[in-house]
Amino acid sequence: MPRDLAPDLVERLTKAFEADPTARMLQNAVTTTSVDDIALDRRVVTSIDHSVSHLLDDWAATSQEKSGRCWLFAGTNLLRAGARQKLGVKDFEFSQNHLLFWDKFEKANHWLESIIATADRDVDDRTVAHLLATPAEDGGQWNMFVALVVKHGLVPKVAMPETKSSSNTRLMNRDIGTILRQGARDLRARAAEGADADELREAKEQVLTSVHRLLCIHLGTPPETFVWQWKDKDGGFHRDGAMTPLDFAERYVTIPLEDYVCLVNDPRPGSPYGRTFTVEHLGNVVGAPPVTYLNVEADLMKSLAATAIVGGEPVWFGCDTGQMSHADLGLWDAGLYDHASVYGTEPSLGKADRLLHHESLMTHAMLFTGVDLHDDVPRRWRVENSWGTERGDKGFMTMNDSWFAEFVFEVAVRRDALPAELQEALGQDPIVLPAWDPMGALAR
Repeated sequence: MPRDLAPDLVERLTKAFEADPTARMLQNAVTTTSVDDIALDRRVVTSIDHSVSHLLDDWAATSQEKSGRCWLFAGTNLLRAGARQKLGVKDFEFSQNHLLFWDKFEKANHWLESIIATADRDVDDRTVAHLLATPAEDGGQWNMFVALVVKHGLVPKVAMPETKSSSNTRLMNRDIGTILRQGARDLRARAAEGADADELREAKEQVLTSVHRLLCIHLGTPPETFVWQWKDKDGGFHRDGAMTPLDFAERYVTIPLEDYVCLVNDPRPGSPYGRTFTVEHLGNVVGAPPVTYLNVEADLMKSLAATAIVGGEPVWFGCDTGQMSHADLGLWDAGLYDHASVYGTEPSLGKADRLLHHESLMTHAMLFTGVDLHDDVPRRWRVENSWGTERGDKGFMTMNDSWFAEFVFEVAVRRDALPAELQEALGQDPIVLPAWDPMGALAR
């Protein structure tokens, strides 16, 4: 029999609280001040500064504004480091709006294909319900970024600049979601009436026509060609002439994107290290390689990330930035907040338990642009965020190494940087996780 909250229990708890002067003092503080401001551990804050032994960034931070495009910003920020050098300029940005347009359109097609594939299931089926809950997300993962660049190329920001909706995607996403859910209803109804695959995909194209029109209205029409000319940092004039987005990517992406692999740290008992994984219905570009990652220990992720930075290359990564972080100070530390002293309850969930019990998952992607090494061991990490220049060190953040193991979930590294046995492990058939698994979360 379930037990209700007995009045005598409530009375005992209230009396105990009122008799505790520390609890009453904390009540006075927290009812008028943010609990995180109260719990912020001053000792941790004063022990961190933004200096690192190996620093790559000498450029300005960018801003995703009110959108979930962090993964696109982190990806283009990685690529712009080489593009800046090749162009001979100090400041340069690829158009994130260009990639947003194609991501939205490709995701709509990918999502509708998933709706067709599950049309024989009940609408309350867990997978179908998951799909219907997330028809128009902004977020993404590393493999999805690569798929967009490979298929649609890149353009400079001047060729497809920001719009009101690229910088604030809420209303656009609302309306795309409505179109897609209506399309799902109609596709499922036609499937129930016996429509074959060709008929369903013809109906799908009608939905995509509406989505394309909406995207052009909100984001502008992506250029098929554009004239590229620029001045370098010394004032010299250069002109490449007319280029397609694929031409531009081929010329100014200076790293072998398709040679990169995604590593994750998933310590759950059912997720063995050294195995590859994928997630049902996760992706954006139909026909692109599936979103696949290799599960490894956190220390290996650290070592590979540090080696890349020392070698002169920033590192794309995904994490749960809402945990133990202070956005304005630009600080992350596993012990940044002393909530235990405020609440009298010691937190005891480890990383695996946080994943299993829905306490944590990847929420945000950024770029490592520096590392502080002492005797070749990382002490802290320099992070380029995409929240503008007002926070942290002009938009750059500092992560203590204690935070990395607990809250970093993904890094993208070169395949040939992996030990030989892990390079071989990449060839195995991946373990397939359900669509709602937390490792399928999209950074936003």
